[in-house]
Amino acid sequence: MLTIGELAAYAGVTVRAVRHYHAKGLLPEPERDHSGYRRYDATAVVELIKIRTLADAGVPLGRVRELLHAGEDEFATAVADIDRRLQAEIRERQRHRERIARLTAGDSLVLPPEVVAFLDQLRALGVDERIVQVERDGWIPLAAHSPERIPEWTARKRRQIADRRLVDFYLTLGQALDRTDDDPQLVALADKMAAYISEVADERGEDYVDDADIEPPIAKLLDSLAFATAPPARRLIELLRMRGWTGWTKVERLDPPGNGTGG
Repeated sequence: MLTIGELAAYAGVTVRAVRHYHAKGLLPEPERDHSGYRRYDATAVVELIKIRTLADAGVPLGRVRELLHAGEDEFATAVADIDRRLQAEIRERQRHRERIARLTAGDSLVLPPEVVAFLDQLRALGVDERIVQVERDGWIPLAAHSPERIPEWTARKRRQIADRRLVDFYLTLGQALDRTDDDPQLVALADKMAAYISEVADERGEDYVDDADIEPPIAKLLDSLAFATAPPARRLIELLRMRGWTGWTKVERLDPPGNGTGG
């Protein structure tokens, strides 16, 4: 007869594991002998090894008892079912590993490849990283809200960025980030930005300067993100309004005074 420690040693488990299997009802717990100890026979060793083997194979303890007493066909069916479950878990864990690996990939964690390529292009052109971050933060909700339109929008951005004037526009925005609201150079920057927008709008149409056909609530959200990341942007918008333009995500020409349609 064996003590609990000897039983555990023979089966290759811990005493704590044996007690756990007792508590789960998987391994019968013998009565104590006259000395107050529980004694186990060889059958208990065999049963414990079966339990350990099934548990090590990933079988949930809730199903171990069922398999211990199953017939050959029932056992084979149950094992096949467990194997399918384990394969599904392996695939899910592999997806988790891929997501974890992408954590080191920066922008590509939450953005599609087309957007990542555009952001990298901005960096290569020397655009201030803070402006790149404003762009990135704006693309994240866009990609989540309208993933099917990302190829269209990024293609539009690639066409626009081929225009050196737009590159200069981005570089001007970068300069604005280091200005305070009362910095007179912000006025000069606003003049430059308004001149660029007006020139492009007159040349290619106002639809060209409107960044994209974005729903007003999303545009408002993107504006808020931009203002939070780059506070001087809000002051620039105020200055641009004085120069006939409004909006950040959706840039629009203001009606000249007297041309409104009052009600």
